[in-house]
Amino acid sequence: MATATTGVAEACAAAKRAARGLATAEGGTKDAALERLAELLGERTREILEANAADLADERAAGLTEALRDRLALDEARVQAMAAGVREIVSLPDPVGEVIEARTLASGLRMEKLRVPLGVVAVIYEARPNVTVDCAALCLKSGNAIVLRGSSYAERSNGALAALVREAVAEVGLPEDAVQLLAGGDRSQLAELASAEGLVDLVIPRGGEGLKHALKEVATVPVIYAASGNCHVYVHEDADLEMARRVAYNAKVQRPGVCNAAETLLVHSSVAEALLPVLLGDLADAGVELVGDERAGAAGGGVEVGPAGEEDWRTEYLGMKMAVGVVESLDEAIEHVNRYGSGHSEAIVAGSEEAAGRFTDEVDAAAVYVNASTRFTDGYEFGMGAEIGNSTQKLHARGPIGLRELTTIKYVVRGTGQVRE
Repeated sequence: MATATTGVAEACAAAKRAARGLATAEGGTKDAALERLAELLGERTREILEANAADLADERAAGLTEALRDRLALDEARVQAMAAGVREIVSLPDPVGEVIEARTLASGLRMEKLRVPLGVVAVIYEARPNVTVDCAALCLKSGNAIVLRGSSYAERSNGALAALVREAVAEVGLPEDAVQLLAGGDRSQLAELASAEGLVDLVIPRGGEGLKHALKEVATVPVIYAASGNCHVYVHEDADLEMARRVAYNAKVQRPGVCNAAETLLVHSSVAEALLPVLLGDLADAGVELVGDERAGAAGGGVEVGPAGEEDWRTEYLGMKMAVGVVESLDEAIEHVNRYGSGHSEAIVAGSEEAAGRFTDEVDAAAVYVNASTRFTDGYEFGMGAEIGNSTQKLHARGPIGLRELTTIKYVVRGTGQVRE
């Protein structure tokens, strides 16, 4: 069932040819392809789960952490969620051709600033097969061809899902080569993909800092890094402590292997002794390994808190481990977040609008929450249907990368014979 193209240059060239036709496709045709994809996900669920089970049983997945195995695993609910995400994308406005600005210039020229597709988007990702569907659906809706490069240990799952996308695209008369899947190769494959100038218009890597640094060394194609999420929850001195308990627990435990899970808890010293014994007890009971500073250990009410080193504050654990610190002020909390955070998602639990306002104004991150879990940084939760990733940089996209973030700008200027003097 898998459809994979092993040659990087061949895949990118095929995608480039397909992108020309896709860029001018009618919105209704693109939506029809996505509707058919959602149907196929329901009709072929058993085949998808069989492919996924084979991936999980393969020796290549044997050494994965529990968090990574959770990201790799599919079940009926997760396949249904994929289909729901595709239908959500169908319901969104088509960004292609959207007029951002229109005006008549002093010369009499009529200028329109329009959204147009980027062309060919390459996505490099690890573990999560649903990314195959999310990214392909977003690219198709925004008029872009896509080259997918997933992990070798998810090869069967990704192949099954990519084949369904290509089938849906072909059924409505769109070029099926608009969706390309590369078989998992070595790092040289990544370098070839990231340097495919003239064939690939944008690379989006979804992975850890290792992948980010590897691509930075070789990329000549523009890159948007959907990179690590070293996220924090800070509990201010005037916080509702029961709310803080719920928010911090959810941010860490609800799904610890994803980039918007919290990795560090910061608590104001004036509420540490009241909050930490119960909250750290909750986390420990859930199986979270806790490390922290001396003040956190002293305020923990007997809950075991190991010593945190400098590297612990910088680490995206993607698992059941959390660093805990006690701070003396809002200023100290903001300084800590800006020093160690990755610019992904940060949260404050506070009763004071002034404190919340300072946190949202001064913390440098793509998403900043007041009295809510960091787990909401997600294209689906933000009403985008899905996302290609969460950008932690500032140009040209920041936060969830959805339909509009997959377009660029074209100026169309109409005249009546004007020439410049």
